[in-house]
Amino acid sequence: MEFTGKTVLITGAASGIGRAAAVAFLREGATVGINHINQSHLFAELQATHADCADRLIELEADVRNGSEVKTMVDTLIAHTGRLDVLVNNAGVSQIKPFLETTEEDWDFIINTDLKSVFLCSKAAIPYLKINHGAIVNIASELALSGRAQYGPYTAAKGGIISLTRSLAREFAPEIRVNAVAPGPTMTPMLEKEALVPGHKEDLGAIPMGRYAEAKEIAESILFLASTRASIFCGDIISPNGGAVMR
Repeated sequence: MEFTGKTVLITGAASGIGRAAAVAFLREGATVGINHINQSHLFAELQATHADCADRLIELEADVRNGSEVKTMVDTLIAHTGRLDVLVNNAGVSQIKPFLETTEEDWDFIINTDLKSVFLCSKAAIPYLKINHGAIVNIASELALSGRAQYGPYTAAKGGIISLTRSLAREFAPEIRVNAVAPGPTMTPMLEKEALVPGHKEDLGAIPMGRYAEAKEIAESILFLASTRASIFCGDIISPNGGAVMR
């Protein structure tokens, strides 16, 4: 119960990896701010599923691409709990599209959601994280390391997250530890949606473990990096990907 009495903010936490991370932090005693946009029904479902600790769930509906909404979100959480100990920058979207068909609007949507949100949320949270020597865990992707055709904006955004992680780690250590998780293919609603695209499939043959990760497995990596067990980790990128990327 390392996180008892501590507050965690997770963006894009209504489903997928964000939701699994929220459950993991709840298990460890944290109060968890659940950011989402237009997904109040999923927040209500999370509350119902974890009724025994629903009082430690705080709904934070905000568009993390918008600086004023991000500030309001963080201010609301601080008003509720009086502190912030961990920020998990998880919100993200993806798109499968040939590069020459990718529009400027496509590029802006993905870069703003996946990368700009990390900038905005980190900037709003860092003054509070410094008080408690907190941690930031950013969610990148193994595709930032390996690349993939027809994922141009997504891989660019996730590569940017890795670079920003290292920059922030150097600037704010030792007061704040900043690290990232770069998952491999993980069974989430986003992956299930991509699987419906004609001709698209994740190649299990390229994964030595022979399967996709489960969201709860990625959540354990997030929990680890946020905990004192990772006290020497700074600017590190851990990649739970079943062996798909070996460096």
